[in-house]
Amino acid sequence: MNHRQIVLTNDGTNTLHSTQFDECYHSTTDGALNETLNKHIIPAFTLSQIKEKITILDICYGLGYNTLATIYYCKLHKINSKIEIISPEFDEVLVKSLVNFEYPKEFETLRDIIISLSENYFYEDEQFKITIIIGDAREQLPKITTKFDIIYQDAFSPTKNPTLWTREYFELLYKLSNNGVVMTTYSSATSVRMGMWEAGFSLYNPQKSSVRSGTIASKSNLNLEIIDMELKQQRNPNAKSIRD
Repeated sequence: MNHRQIVLTNDGTNTLHSTQFDECYHSTTDGALNETLNKHIIPAFTLSQIKEKITILDICYGLGYNTLATIYYCKLHKINSKIEIISPEFDEVLVKSLVNFEYPKEFETLRDIIISLSENYFYEDEQFKITIIIGDAREQLPKITTKFDIIYQDAFSPTKNPTLWTREYFELLYKLSNNGVVMTTYSSATSVRMGMWEAGFSLYNPQKSSVRSGTIASKSNLNLEIIDMELKQQRNPNAKSIRD
């Protein structure tokens, strides 16, 4: 693993520490798989309409946990929808190295998928179609014509990778979203929420779970506690979104 160190997280699953961003790819406290399921996959599928085809934008591919856990979750809960996942990732060396990464036992049956994605950046069967787009997400996203039902907003933190947390970035995600989109993220930072809200999203507090809270965003009304951003802005007029 070039410029990366394996880290064992509290749920017994592995993540990596990136020396480039000086951050781990997952919360070591919440656990790599536990965080993935409870911050992204479970809320996204619980809140989304389960329809014949579901399109997912996974920002960014990283170690592949979000994409692989989506497949695992759908198989476990017998969700038969066709699933298309598109995931930008700038680190090609990382993606290629994942053929040797020690994933949790829950992913053991996904070995062929892991190999295909690591070697070809693509996998397709009767239910799942997955494309990894190698390149900078801000450069690649404007080229995408798919509209998404689910977005996993799971980039490195705003302090380390601000270009994937700006108002302009969220405006781009808004254009790529279907009306019923559910966007999940681990961040509850005011600057992040301001950017999402200014881009047009409604914001919600996630349901309590075994992981620390983040933010859920949508174009639609969700059955969750809404975050009153107008009131927050009145109370904190100096609050600002991150800008390009």
